[in-house]
Amino acid sequence: MKIITVEEHFADAGIVEANAKYGDPSDMLALPEKVREAYNGMRFTGDALLDVDKQRFDFMEAQKVDVQVLSYTAPVSDMVPAEVAVALCRKANDILADVVEKHPDRFAAFATLPMADPAAAAAELDRCVREHHFVGALITGTWQGKFYDDPSFFPIFEKAAELDVPISWHPEFPDAKVQTHYFISDNYPLITGMQFATAGFGWHLDVGLHMTRLILSGIFDKLPNLKFISGHWGETIPFMLDRMDQIMRPETTGLKKKVSEYFHENVWFTPSGILSKDQFEYMVKVFGAEHILWALDYPYVKFNECSADFLLNADLTQEQKELIAHGNAEKLFRI
Repeated sequence: MKIITVEEHFADAGIVEANAKYGDPSDMLALPEKVREAYNGMRFTGDALLDVDKQRFDFMEAQKVDVQVLSYTAPVSDMVPAEVAVALCRKANDILADVVEKHPDRFAAFATLPMADPAAAAAELDRCVREHHFVGALITGTWQGKFYDDPSFFPIFEKAAELDVPISWHPEFPDAKVQTHYFISDNYPLITGMQFATAGFGWHLDVGLHMTRLILSGIFDKLPNLKFISGHWGETIPFMLDRMDQIMRPETTGLKKKVSEYFHENVWFTPSGILSKDQFEYMVKVFGAEHILWALDYPYVKFNECSADFLLNADLTQEQKELIAHGNAEKLFRI
């Protein structure tokens, strides 16, 4: 059975170096010194990201992955001035396009966008889709503390809807003020800073909150064809949908539909390497196999066994397995 994975990360050494000159988007200086020191090693995992030959192909063979949809692992331009970000993102996307061109049967790609300039970001998405045949874009977290329900970002989503390509939403370090207020404790700063505030819990809430804000902004009523991909089984939101519908009803939100309906119709979900049987079965039951894509979060999640076996041995019909493994991705990305 063919397997396409859609949250598989990539980096280029020159882009990493250029981006690093402009600081850190999460304002690390506001965090405790121990936490800042520990964060230094989280941004970049070295050869596994850079390599598009030996290590990556060894991983794909071991995990029975036929195609990876590649994306830059961290924001290319969060702190870069707009006039620099546009050129830097263009260069980054051209580098990624070359990788895909060399291995067209093994890779597809998401564009990285200069969010500092929404009009330029929309234009870059258009260029990447039309010229390079990218299958969408990946965005992360907030942009310098701004949520994407801000009207200034609307041109990006309008362009994605026009092109009929999805936006994949990946977690990023929450704003330092958020980390400090909600997560970091002076009594155990490394645990709270490195795990609770970020990959263990905090940044999933951040993306789930962001996705819900976008829905409440009415963007899907304006752009009913707009599509998003949400990793980590929906970033905690699927388990709150009944409550949201109960409290945030259309007569109070002014939306055309219930909050849950937008998640059912406009969002596709991935495990991001979280191969939990209970969560998987819940997601299939609630959203149907038609809205689930496969993702392993390379190279951040390690597997002692072949991850494909989790899907192949799942208590699903063969048709459902085929949809999740490749059918949904082929339809959504037109590949």
